[in-house]
Amino acid sequence: MTLISQQRAILFADVTGSTSLYEKLGDKPAAKAIEACLLLLREAVAAQNGQVVKTIGDEIMVVFATAAAACEAAKSMQHKVLMMAPVSGNKLAIRVGFHYGPVLEEKNDFWGDGVNTAARLAGLAKANEIYTSGATAMALPLELRMSLRDLSAILVKGKQDELQVYEVVWEEREDATTALVGMQSSAHVEAALHIKIGERALDFPRNKSVLSLGRDPGADVQVREKTASRRHAKIERRGVQYYLVDESTNGTYLHIDGDREILLRRDQTLLRGKGRISFGVSAKKSEESLFFECE
Repeated sequence: MTLISQQRAILFADVTGSTSLYEKLGDKPAAKAIEACLLLLREAVAAQNGQVVKTIGDEIMVVFATAAAACEAAKSMQHKVLMMAPVSGNKLAIRVGFHYGPVLEEKNDFWGDGVNTAARLAGLAKANEIYTSGATAMALPLELRMSLRDLSAILVKGKQDELQVYEVVWEEREDATTALVGMQSSAHVEAALHIKIGERALDFPRNKSVLSLGRDPGADVQVREKTASRRHAKIERRGVQYYLVDESTNGTYLHIDGDREILLRRDQTLLRGKGRISFGVSAKKSEESLFFECE
């Protein structure tokens, strides 16, 4: 089955130190305190038009339409929990991680690499911290990027490549520095996209930010697939990343090595690793696909 990919922000937030809280307070008082905390998190989610996907014990998983909404909700969550009165002398705290990128939705649940990345970021964060990814940082408006602190690239479980991590600074701190310095330095990182279609091989031109794909003779990469539109899709370079954007009638099929094939319909997704792009028809039935490799 071909699944449809969507650009969404996935956020995980959980109450830290809940095990010791149960030991100190007992089951019922601790559960009541955690539920009061989770209620505040839900209020922050609702204020940014987010959707709580599920609650697992002392953790919630949330989806937002934009990276900015997830960032604002994360900061609001921390402020709300900070204002909570201590419970029998115990001060509650949360840690938050969020990531904006392609996710798969099925039966009101979300999964895929974007969800895994958000969960990893939440796992890296400590009490009172908010972590996000480099890809998400690039999707935030400038005013929110100003509240980021560059933590550099970190090797995380389940990922072959290092993950660029930023902390969202939500309170005044003496050591708080903006991530703009870090993000500017990352602009010096060379990004490359290698493309092959039929007998033609090329690299994404350094002097272009958009590469058009389609049957139109004027397209940067002309496609001969019968199901392709004249202006079928485009690949955009945004900073050090490349995005595939569908503009077609029949949709664009993307298969990244190691993942299941997904279908884009008037949507976009981040290109990573190696993979295959097919135009208007699944790769299994395609006569001409485009193969790519990101570096």
